[in-house]
Amino acid sequence: MSEKITKSELERKFLYYWRILAPEGCAAPVQEYRFARPARQFRFDFCWVNSRVAVEIEGGVYSGGRHVRPKGYTSDVEKYNMATMLGWRVLRYTGAMLDADPAGVVREVATLVLGMKAA
Repeated sequence: MSEKITKSELERKFLYYWRILAPEGCAAPVQEYRFARPARQFRFDFCWVNSRVAVEIEGGVYSGGRHVRPKGYTSDVEKYNMATMLGWRVLRYTGAMLDADPAGVVREVATLVLGMKAA
């Protein structure tokens, strides 16, 4: 059975900003990377495998979406804890954060991906 993964509008927006604002030499992210095989089906929205950096775009914050309902929130907590236990650094952004400061979001992610210290 083939699984269809569709990007949310927020994920498309992040990818657009990454493409135009990421510093030279900073690789494009892997999308929908399944990081906890075979134990769980958890995926990152975006990640840089070599740097073990992941980005999660949190939608539905104000509309009562999956991420803020009890079951979805609990699943997200399990996912982020497992990622941390496996050595991943996960940055989480809401649509409002991405809209307010896309350059800042890209700068934070690139800082980790490139192994630089935060300013």
